[in-house]
Amino acid sequence: QVNLVESGGGLVQAGGSLRLSCAASGMIFRINGMGWFRQAPGEQRELVAFITSSGSTNYADSVKGRFTISRDNARNTVSLQMNSLKPEDTAVYYCNADVAPTRLSGSYHYWGQGTQVTVSS
Repeated sequence: QVNLVESGGGLVQAGGSLRLSCAASGMIFRINGMGWFRQAPGEQRELVAFITSSGSTNYADSVKGRFTISRDNARNTVSLQMNSLKPEDTAVYYCNADVAPTRLSGSYHYWGQGTQVTVSS
């Protein structure tokens, strides 16, 4: 069993910053890609940012230049620094990790419980 626990969401004014963190724990042999997704009310869940185990990153066009994803492989954590926040960034943000629980197993995607980010205008 693998658990992902997010923290750092909250309410911020437009133009402000927030930092989200996600810690993975449990049966973990290897974590491949890690990412952040978000889902606004009435919308589909969308990829915000992704980082590979070697540190390569990919961002949604809507957040490029404002958000930065990073990870600490030793601590099994991934973070999302969000700057210049806009009201349209308001959503529940979910952490995702592609985890191999053992050396011989395949990898599986796990999700955190989500953390609310609200940006007021």
